[in-house]
Amino acid sequence: MNANEFKQKLIDAGRILEAQGQGDLTRGHVSVRVPGDPTHFFMKPHSYGFDEITLENMVTCNLEGEKVAGGGRKHSEVYIHSEIFKARPDVNSVIHTHPTYAVALSATGQPLKPLSQASVSFFDGLPYYTDTIELIRSREKGAGLARALGKCKAVLLRNHGVAVVGATIEEATILAITLENACRIQLAASAGGALARCSRPSR
Repeated sequence: MNANEFKQKLIDAGRILEAQGQGDLTRGHVSVRVPGDPTHFFMKPHSYGFDEITLENMVTCNLEGEKVAGGGRKHSEVYIHSEIFKARPDVNSVIHTHPTYAVALSATGQPLKPLSQASVSFFDGLPYYTDTIELIRSREKGAGLARALGKCKAVLLRNHGVAVVGATIEEATILAITLENACRIQLAASAGGALARCSRPSR
């Protein structure tokens, strides 16, 4: 598969995430490694929505978070992507969004519980990044986020959003959608009193 085909996958992922309500105006971003070159990655540009990514405005960055090609501006939170790619050679795609239910769960400090089929996708854990609730605009913060992620599929950024990873851009996109569904179900179950009932000792 050539570079333009991978770029088209990134464009398609952006459209899917936008359709799923994860766009948050222009604030979310998605990336995928350049095929055959794990030291570079394609990424959504700054100041564009998920549904506005084109072959012309997409950027290419290296693992230092530097833009090396592309017509758009480098995103200020590029270090989420570059530092995760550095730390996780098994990861080929990174997504950062601010989905409503995941952000709400992140504000509670609660762990994700195995209440639904969606939550089972994260059986290996859903850690928290709590060093800051600010934007990840430095290599140091990006490296801290990558450490918090560890070997897991996703990490909650406290009061901020999520970072989700995958071996492919398709996997990362599905996991981003699945995580939001799992958080929505948990918060709905909690509001209905299900978690309190589950925690009561049997008589």
